[in-house]
Amino acid sequence: MNMTAFDPNDLLVILPELFLLTATFALLLIDLFLKPSQRAITHWLALLILAVTAALVWRDAPAAGQGWSAFGGMFQRDAVATVLKLFVLLLSGLTFVYGREYLRERHLLVGEFYLLVLFASLGMLLLVSAGSLIMVYLGLELLTLSSYALVALNRDSKDASEAAIKYFVLGALASGLLLYGMSMIYGATGTLDLSRIHASIGNVPHPNLLAVGLVFLVVGIAFKFGAAPFHMWLPDVYQGAPTAVTLFIGSAPKLAAFGMAWRLLDGGLGGLSPHWTQMLAFLIVLSLAVGNVFAIAQTNLKRLLAYSTISHVGFLLLGFIAATPEGYAAALFYAVSYAITAAVAFGMILLLARAGFEAGDIDDFKGLNRRNPWYAGIMAIVMFSLAGVPPLFGFFAKLMVLKAAVDAGQIWLVIVAIAFAIIGLYYYLRVVKVMYFDEPADSVPLLLPRDRPMRWALSVNGLALLALGIAWGPLFDWCRRSFGV
Repeated sequence: MNMTAFDPNDLLVILPELFLLTATFALLLIDLFLKPSQRAITHWLALLILAVTAALVWRDAPAAGQGWSAFGGMFQRDAVATVLKLFVLLLSGLTFVYGREYLRERHLLVGEFYLLVLFASLGMLLLVSAGSLIMVYLGLELLTLSSYALVALNRDSKDASEAAIKYFVLGALASGLLLYGMSMIYGATGTLDLSRIHASIGNVPHPNLLAVGLVFLVVGIAFKFGAAPFHMWLPDVYQGAPTAVTLFIGSAPKLAAFGMAWRLLDGGLGGLSPHWTQMLAFLIVLSLAVGNVFAIAQTNLKRLLAYSTISHVGFLLLGFIAATPEGYAAALFYAVSYAITAAVAFGMILLLARAGFEAGDIDDFKGLNRRNPWYAGIMAIVMFSLAGVPPLFGFFAKLMVLKAAVDAGQIWLVIVAIAFAIIGLYYYLRVVKVMYFDEPADSVPLLLPRDRPMRWALSVNGLALLALGIAWGPLFDWCRRSFGV
């Protein structure tokens, strides 16, 4: 690793992350002196911190093909990082807005929730800007350690504690495998810098060592995505964690996982793309099969969405198969589409949940159209978007990654993906059928949360899936420009 003298300009490059870290520590101290009845102060300060961080990310954002580095290339600020960071911060903010009423009713609205989400967000910002294996691991561990604690937020819940233990044990195993792969790559190339690793691929003295490192690296990436067969933690964590935490884990970290995969596979190991694309093809087929087939048997909506996530990871990885800027742009577009849609899906569960009632089962949505047609329509939009029904956002996201795979000559993968997408229609339509054609268990009008900002944000978020389906071009062009296409 190249160690250079400290440059004060490095602090300007990492200003958003530096502000987020400093402000989170300040919020930690402020929250110590607040009473539980004053938790609204922590809530609004946390949202303000995210908003200011987003403004700093947007300010002087580098154009495509440009960028700045800091600390000897360990930190990269480029156009791709800008897109990912803005959506990560947006989804973290939605977590606060959607989860506030749910957590308050369960006496879980504590300062630790806000602080852990902010620290996890910092980890994601570092991860998507990583220019070194050290920075990848630093950002990843900051994200995962915060996530473990978030899953165990409800200490009185047996399911949450069990999910947190499983997540921690399997996450530690995956981190160890990833770290072992990094050590192999360092041993083969003699550097931790991703750009130097990329440059040395053709003339390493021990290519077998590099190949072993690549295998362990892909395994670590697959676990962080939740791709089959490394998906074991996903259904239990989604179901066992408090729904507000599930919303966070199921949305923003998927963008961070994309950033990590792109930095490692393209930025560091792009010269080995013929090898890692074959491994990804195996992960894609298995993820599509496991995700769509196992989702059919689920009666719990959170577990259904967990298996749905596994299948969507398969679609997202289709963009990586091409190993071209166009393919990565399509994968980024898909990651953004899925993260926004997942936020609305879990937000709808939070909307129906109330004290003593989780609304986690599909049957809890029976007859929702009769009790509240508006939110039944929002949930229908979510399900159709996840299924890839035109003209919704999810359809064009699927279309772009399929096109990238076709351009790469992977016709057989496209056929497999379309076949499993058709199978996936069943369990998405089952939720719609329950809402519109089944008799409601409760005939009284839907009891909506008192939190009006949550209801407004959820409605806008749901309608955005329709709007972005109709006018998806600008967002996709932004993704393409970030890769210089």
